[in-house]
Amino acid sequence: QVRLVESGGGSVQAGGSLRLSCAASDYTYISNRVAWFRQGPGKEREGVAHIYTTSGNTLYADSVKGRFTISRDNAENTVYLQMNSLKPEDAGMYYCAAARWSGGTWNFPDSYDYWGRGTQVTVSS
Repeated sequence: QVRLVESGGGSVQAGGSLRLSCAASDYTYISNRVAWFRQGPGKEREGVAHIYTTSGNTLYADSVKGRFTISRDNAENTVYLQMNSLKPEDAGMYYCAAARWSGGTWNFPDSYDYWGRGTQVTVSS
């Protein structure tokens, strides 16, 4: 069983930055697909960013392009999400997700098999 642990959430003012981390207990049992999702109050979980951990290729939701950057450190089994120019609408619980198999749509929650417990991001205006 793969365990994912997120950290780095907190409270910031609009325009501020945060860096989230997702540490995986083992990369052996997952494919090369890791993503960040978020869920605001009363909202559905939405895909924010995705990375192929072998190639480093990335995908982003339109709402965060140019502001968020996903990256990885394979030696540390860790994926990061650098969030800049934060807006109040970016607030929510942020989750890390990993897939056992290749394939699937990157921003569909059902495409992932392992989830962390989340880290809270609050952005005040």
